[in-house]
Amino acid sequence: MADRFRVTLAQLNPTVGDIVGNAAKARRAWQAGLAASADLVALPEMFLTGYNTQDLVMKPVFHQAAMAAAAQLAIDCASGPALAIGCPWAEDGKLYNSYLILKDGKIASRCLKHHLPNETVFDEVRIFDAGPLGGPYAVGDTRIGSPICEDGWHPDVAETLQETGAEFLLIPNGSPYFRNKMEVRQNFMVARAVETGLPVIYLNMVGGQDDQVFDGGTFVVQPNGALALQMPVFDEAITQLDLERTSEGWRAVEGEKAHLPDEWEQDYRVMVESLRDYMGKTGFKKVLLGLSGGVDSAIVAAIAVDALGADNVRCVMLPSEYTSQESLDDAEAVAKALGVHYDYVPISEGRSAITNTLAPLFAGREADVTEENIQSRLRGLLLMAMSNKFGEMLLTTGNKSEVAVGYATIYGDMNGGYNPIKDLYKTRVFETCRWRNANHLPWMMGPAAEVIRPNVIDKPPTAELRDDQKDSDSLPDYPELDAILDILVDQEGSIADCVAKGFARETVKRVEHLIYISEYKRFQSAPGARLTPRAFWLDRRYPIVNRFRDGS
Repeated sequence: MADRFRVTLAQLNPTVGDIVGNAAKARRAWQAGLAASADLVALPEMFLTGYNTQDLVMKPVFHQAAMAAAAQLAIDCASGPALAIGCPWAEDGKLYNSYLILKDGKIASRCLKHHLPNETVFDEVRIFDAGPLGGPYAVGDTRIGSPICEDGWHPDVAETLQETGAEFLLIPNGSPYFRNKMEVRQNFMVARAVETGLPVIYLNMVGGQDDQVFDGGTFVVQPNGALALQMPVFDEAITQLDLERTSEGWRAVEGEKAHLPDEWEQDYRVMVESLRDYMGKTGFKKVLLGLSGGVDSAIVAAIAVDALGADNVRCVMLPSEYTSQESLDDAEAVAKALGVHYDYVPISEGRSAITNTLAPLFAGREADVTEENIQSRLRGLLLMAMSNKFGEMLLTTGNKSEVAVGYATIYGDMNGGYNPIKDLYKTRVFETCRWRNANHLPWMMGPAAEVIRPNVIDKPPTAELRDDQKDSDSLPDYPELDAILDILVDQEGSIADCVAKGFARETVKRVEHLIYISEYKRFQSAPGARLTPRAFWLDRRYPIVNRFRDGS
């Protein structure tokens, strides 16, 4: 019997729907394994189609194309290491999330996902059929168990594999980021290792897909739960893992242990990578955004430059008569610090024309939020015109606090194709700006210097749509608002829960009301980077028409 087994761990970035491109990546990984004399080359869950495919995978022509590509991969990779790759599998009128083992020119084994996640961003119960509990597959004379992603979070699949002869566990994953998720993953994998007495390999993909970022961080734990190998987060990487047979069973040979960044760096990296991949995978090269002199547009500009480079970012100041000199100076300072193209497009003339056009209809009525929104929508119109003319995707810049309570103008400052800070509360925006000023890392394409001057961060937030306007005129101060939103949105708490934390019931009721009446805006808003398990979109799906209010 073999006393040593080598696995090539391919932590790579697939693109949903690019079956040909993903197969080419798989071939290159297999060639790296062949060169390293590997026994098995392993890729993550659903790698051949990309992940999360959502309903696309149910389209017969799509999953049939993936299955055909897998069969061709088996032929292409016939003489050398076995290749394990995630792929949909249709059989007997059922569709499975499967892990295929390709060797000797054919699909030699299939693992079918048993536990289908049906929470947060996952709808696998409506998409796939659940596979039965199965046994291990053989590569040479070594027997391997591969619980697929969610299956690794439940003890029954791993225990069944151990009881039927698996000598170690290789768990392929399509596990997207949320803040501090790595600790959750490691706790579950340590539990599987200790329960089964087997080494556990947790293999995750990397890359952005719509709102989700798969953060990689592939790791290996010994049967006693000790960490044997840690691959980097977010970066594509191919690593060779050796396992040795001992008198007590298989053990992983100690490998490199990459540094895991703190939550501030990881959050920022997610916002950068999500935008970078959203652009790259949709074909856009350049972005533009309105730069107001405020903190939200400043951090979005910094994210855009770090993701795409300054040459690919256009910032536009669109001042009205309510725009202060302070805002003009701050916006220009941010643009210069980032090195971006900066346009100055006053809106006063256009606003005057629109006001005059509407004057006969509005005669006798007092000016109100209508006139304020005209400014925002005019800016949205001009930015979209530039987007069309220059072929640059417009970024929207509303933070999670504003998105939650509707403090944004639909068809105005909500215009845009992507929102990097959609899941970042305002209080975290301030701290993220300070973090970016103090940190520069190799994956950032922007300058290694202070890019958001302190006045942008420290001054009172304002939309500047009327004289002396402050956000606090319409909303609780952001520390209070964000704490209430954390309870009502992220924790799905009640009015009573907020009151118990010391918040005034009247204030909480007003915030709750704003959350509910803003659902239609969120329904039409741009996608954005997911940082938490309760991001607005797939994580939190509420009816637009909703007359419920919490009476507690």
